[in-house]
Amino acid sequence: MTDWIKASNPTAPINTEAEAIGAARASAIAIFLGVVWGAIGVALLMTGGSAEIEAAMAQASADTPEMAGMGEMAMQIALWSAIGISAIQLVLGLVQWSKPNVVIPIIFAILVAFGLVSGLFGMMMAGQAGMPETAAAPTWQVYVGFVILVIQLVMHIAGIRGARALDKLRMAAAQ
Repeated sequence: MTDWIKASNPTAPINTEAEAIGAARASAIAIFLGVVWGAIGVALLMTGGSAEIEAAMAQASADTPEMAGMGEMAMQIALWSAIGISAIQLVLGLVQWSKPNVVIPIIFAILVAFGLVSGLFGMMMAGQAGMPETAAAPTWQVYVGFVILVIQLVMHIAGIRGARALDKLRMAAAQ
């Protein structure tokens, strides 16, 4: 366990190929964490989240009657999008685990940073003119999601460092 904590530390020194692989695989672990969180989100959508989405859509469409029946379709889109994104994450996590590279951690670090920023702006805008008072998701889910995003960002940064160090160590060994 201590080795994984050291590998996930973005400031830990990387001197050997094993340490570099471990640090690069920290990004895969962060991706798998996202897959688990996505599976929890899918389970919540399937068990009761659809009512929350439909209620949010009804509130948003109170002024526009054309959108009255969009709640069910929005729930289906949210459900299948969550399943698809989780499946893509699972595949990319397996690729990062088996063949650590720098591209996947960079992409996911950008996506996680975007998720953090957009989530924070969404919370700041709640209650403003034209915006709903609260988020459609329960408060605990929003805050746990932020914590997971911060953990993922740290692990992806460690993954970037590990993949770069792995490339340098392998290049030095080849020469």
